[in-house]
Amino acid sequence: MGFLPRPIDILNKTVGLAGLKIARAVPYGGNPRQVMDIYAPTHGKRDRPVIIFYYGGSWQTGERADYQFVAALLAARGYVVAVPDYRLYPETRFPGFVQDCAAAASFIAAHAAEFGGGEALFLMGHSAGAYNAVMVALGEDAPPLAGVIGLAGPYDFLPIKDPDIQAVFAGPEDMRDTQPINYANGDAPPMFLACGAADRTVRPRKSTALAAKLRRSGAAVETRIYPKLGHISILLSLLPYLAWRGRVLRDVLEFCSACLAGEFMTERSEISDPMVRRSL
Repeated sequence: MGFLPRPIDILNKTVGLAGLKIARAVPYGGNPRQVMDIYAPTHGKRDRPVIIFYYGGSWQTGERADYQFVAALLAARGYVVAVPDYRLYPETRFPGFVQDCAAAASFIAAHAAEFGGGEALFLMGHSAGAYNAVMVALGEDAPPLAGVIGLAGPYDFLPIKDPDIQAVFAGPEDMRDTQPINYANGDAPPMFLACGAADRTVRPRKSTALAAKLRRSGAAVETRIYPKLGHISILLSLLPYLAWRGRVLRDVLEFCSACLAGEFMTERSEISDPMVRRSL
């Protein structure tokens, strides 16, 4: 008797790979978890904008292959997309997984041309992956970034009450160093912070709090709160047949296009406060 397919395997099969080339298990470091899959269109121009997608899983679970559907959807729309694995707890604690995600970003920034990519680099993540993306973007050693997309990210979660998450972040002398909100500054790249109003895992205020501090610092940020979406469904609504629940993919692509067009350059941006638009 064979094993039944996992729901994620069935979901991934609903998104075709025609017109895409995939480089699998590309190393960006020496650890077995420090590898990435890179998806790119097979035809058309080179120097395409690049998106690195960091998955979630409470910094304890996750495999890059499970997020093929995200990469394929974005690559089919003209982006080179990298999905890295990174070390997880208990193999590492904070800041090990952030360091891995930063190393993946640095690798892509240096080698994007080998996979059809150009200089424009976006970081994108869901849940713990959104935390990773924002921490990398606000770090001192971040490569130049065109923008950052955070879906349902935890950016301000002290005190940590969950014992499992406490173990992941055990070690820093000052726990404030673990919080993305404490690194918000006016030099941050443009950010798109989205969440679902029905999210009970990571409450919407985690996104709105970071957005407010970024705006006060002078950074460009857009926020979206999708009334019908929860913690997982905000990611699943990237799928065309679930887009009726929230226009997440369209909003992400519009944000990227605006960044590429220079609409968030400091001398041109006038970001209103609050700038929260509910989806249709």
